[in-house]
Amino acid sequence: MSKKYLDKTYGLNSPQETQAHYQKWAASYEDEVAEHGYATPGRVAEALWDRFPHPQEPILDYGCGTGLSGVALHKAGFRVIDGMDPTPRMLEGAEAKGVYRSLTPFEITDPSPVHPGAYRAITAIGVIGAGAEPPDTFDMLMKALPKGGLLAFSFNDHTLQDPAYTARLSEWLDIGAARLLFREHGPHLPGLDLKSDVYIVEIL
Repeated sequence: MSKKYLDKTYGLNSPQETQAHYQKWAASYEDEVAEHGYATPGRVAEALWDRFPHPQEPILDYGCGTGLSGVALHKAGFRVIDGMDPTPRMLEGAEAKGVYRSLTPFEITDPSPVHPGAYRAITAIGVIGAGAEPPDTFDMLMKALPKGGLLAFSFNDHTLQDPAYTARLSEWLDIGAARLLFREHGPHLPGLDLKSDVYIVEIL
């Protein structure tokens, strides 16, 4: 039986610890999340397509991992997908999927790895949250979008329990810098009875 990593994910405490964890997990990641019915990528991709049905418009799959999110985006209708991830072994899995136009590594400590204005739509599927990217990643991605740009992302139940994450979203909405187009609570890892909120936010 392959080693299990999911139960350790939510207790990671630093970017370096997170990167090392995912580097070790890369080989068995897809099997482990599939075992629990990983549903969030498909939910985010479908929600984004409903509001941004542009197959030839480049979109960024930030934190693409092994490419499960890219596969979901391709299935939804997107055909020009660029991926970014800080974990080399995860990117190897993404490349094997054959759905990305480009795949770019970045340093996990880089505060601004996304070039501002390069994409009108960015996804962060299962990326921002406990055991993954910190709250300020949300701000970084929002600032990388042009006016009218869309961020499609998810917060799982563990993340929703941490006000540091939801506060970032609330700040953008409360000051009128963005508006919420879509929010839905639904299945994330049904096998663990874990759910997630899926969001589409537009820059104003």
